[in-house]
Amino acid sequence: MQTLDLIPTAAEVGRLVAGVREDQLTAPTPCAGTPVAGLLDHLVGLTLAFRLGAEKQPVTGAPRASADELPADWRTRLPEQLTAIAAAWAQPAAWEGVTEVGGATLPGAAMGVVAADELLVHGWDLAVATGQAYTPDPVAVARCLAFVTDLAGSAPQVRDGMFGPPVPVPDAAPDLDRLLGRTGRDPGWSPSAVRQHPVG
Repeated sequence: MQTLDLIPTAAEVGRLVAGVREDQLTAPTPCAGTPVAGLLDHLVGLTLAFRLGAEKQPVTGAPRASADELPADWRTRLPEQLTAIAAAWAQPAAWEGVTEVGGATLPGAAMGVVAADELLVHGWDLAVATGQAYTPDPVAVARCLAFVTDLAGSAPQVRDGMFGPPVPVPDAAPDLDRLLGRTGRDPGWSPSAVRQHPVG
């Protein structure tokens, strides 16, 4: 069983969260129709859902992404939940057996990589939306890229249900750019860009 350390990824997303200004909460993100506040709300929900998944405690419903429902304490809650999700997936038992998150059931070894992918990709979403530098964990990026690539070949319907339509990215591009493309994102997106994808 191959595990993956989510601590560096969670820490990087936590750094980005701390850098969000109040006047950026209404700014657009690469997620269609989802401003920064909605993306933060989605991160609140997914960090809880995937932590419970690591602990084998099912939670019903997919994490929402609502700017109107962003908790007032998000600046303290999100860092705490990012630390908690990383700690939960640091336990070997999280990667064993089968677990459920948001109605999807997968082996723990796969769900842990999905958790990392959610943090990595939404971390990028948040970084570009708020004009912050992004330094993702290269080990996590490589694992997630391999996972998403394998998913596209072996279970394209699952991939399509998780991500938007793939965006063509050159094979020689950096791993992060190729991961973004495979999860329906344009690595060159900027706040003034027209192309957007569904949150997921």
